[in-house]
Amino acid sequence: MIPRYIADFDLQTLPRMKTEVAVIGAGIAGLYTALQASEQNEVVLISKKKLDDSNTRWAQGGIAAVTAKSDSPALHRQDTLIAGAGLCSYEAVEVLVHEGPERLKELIAYGTEFDKDAEGRYELTKEGAHSKRRILHAHGDATGAEIVRALSERVREKSNITVLEDHFAIDVVTQDGECVGVLAMRPDGERFFLEAKATVLATGGAGQLYRYTTNPEIATADGIAIAYRAGARIKDVEFIQFHPTALYYPGAPRFLISEAVRGEGAILRNTSGERFMEKYHPQKELAPRDIVARAIVSEMERTHSPYVYLDITHESEELIKHRFPTIYQFCLKYGLDMVTDWIPVAPACHYIMGGVQTDLNGETSTKRLFACGEVSCTGVHGANRLASNSLSEAVVFGRRIVHRIRELPPLPEIRPLQAKGERRTNRTVNTREQRVKLQKLMLRHVGVKRQEKGLQKALEELEHMQRFYACEHREIEAFEFLNLLGTAVLTTRAALRREESRGGHYRNDFPNKDDLIWRKHIIQSMDEGVREESDQYDVE
Repeated sequence: MIPRYIADFDLQTLPRMKTEVAVIGAGIAGLYTALQASEQNEVVLISKKKLDDSNTRWAQGGIAAVTAKSDSPALHRQDTLIAGAGLCSYEAVEVLVHEGPERLKELIAYGTEFDKDAEGRYELTKEGAHSKRRILHAHGDATGAEIVRALSERVREKSNITVLEDHFAIDVVTQDGECVGVLAMRPDGERFFLEAKATVLATGGAGQLYRYTTNPEIATADGIAIAYRAGARIKDVEFIQFHPTALYYPGAPRFLISEAVRGEGAILRNTSGERFMEKYHPQKELAPRDIVARAIVSEMERTHSPYVYLDITHESEELIKHRFPTIYQFCLKYGLDMVTDWIPVAPACHYIMGGVQTDLNGETSTKRLFACGEVSCTGVHGANRLASNSLSEAVVFGRRIVHRIRELPPLPEIRPLQAKGERRTNRTVNTREQRVKLQKLMLRHVGVKRQEKGLQKALEELEHMQRFYACEHREIEAFEFLNLLGTAVLTTRAALRREESRGGHYRNDFPNKDDLIWRKHIIQSMDEGVREESDQYDVE
């Protein structure tokens, strides 16, 4: 059983800080929301690592928003709904496509320098499943790093934002169904209580659920697990996006080879040198990511190879080096020259479409608790995220969260609370070993292709691993493992329940999409268990 809290504490004896808004996470969602909130509130921003260490930093492709006269919100909405495979919230997508351009202007005003052409116009690129060029990028393929640079600088300039680097949020504390603050840990291990009128989870994704991921080490599903333990609803977590093209090379990490490379003309070849995507989808290499990822896996299985090739050698050296300087240099470090070599690639976990369910103002089912960015499930992405919509979503809903926080009444008086579990203090747990075991289990049974037998086996083993909740833990690595374990259970349970294939969820034993039965969401919470919920959908 997943416990309410994963650490014991007594609010009466804990050191205490107080703020109006607590933001957990320092990616684009956390930084932007903190900046917006600081206009009228005192803010404390908790960063697990340094301020510039987040998933956002590694985002290559760019940010999607309508800026060209040849484009329109209606086209952006249509592309998003199609990619979402029938499970997008129409209202949430409307919010994204109409408010995205204004939020983009704010990023520019905060100092983000997107790439421009020789005539001073913003360069726009096209990625998979987009009908128009609408992706803005920075320094070729370093968009995330540029956004984090600009926002971090602005955050550090704000006197009413307190940044707590190298701090860890263990849990959020609730009273009468409301979030009243954060149980956190300092770098030296001391725990304290951060009292807050509103708490924003901006903790990023869950890539470390899998052995192979494009995400950094910090993407340990903290926010999803914290929110679930606090009673919030978790939605659509069976939908995992595996990026089709992560570098597969001995000694190299699974480095992301951006979809923008295919957007600029790269093609996929199997190990026999054959181009194969025309067999799987009319959009070929620019089909939705789930389709491209499964096509690659199918070719890998057919050719008995652990990878396929990405080939952009037919494009000019100038284009490759100008547009993809980071990717070019990274590959070159391992002896691969994009100008002349085919790049070996394979799918890797990249993004989770589901997360903490929110309304259109980013508020969860637990009052005063908000979620923003990849940790959230606003309904924008449905069963499969459209490329480069994630950065847009973070700023659009971050702004809405701040407006909602301004409407909140004062925090009620916090009563004494003592959380005491029956934890064994003499049990030594190698959480690094258990984490690898979990990642391999998820890769084998809850990966790109799934089936009942494997999902059942994974769930049984994960539930057996829940015995580690009964041990006393003091290290961040141990708490991260418990967060991964809780989220793995939720993901596997939902994947087992959804007996169809849709978007980022594919079942070998149920290979077809079933709109009659399964055009609905799987929602899980501590109080309500697992249930299904239907929406009113617009026609795709």
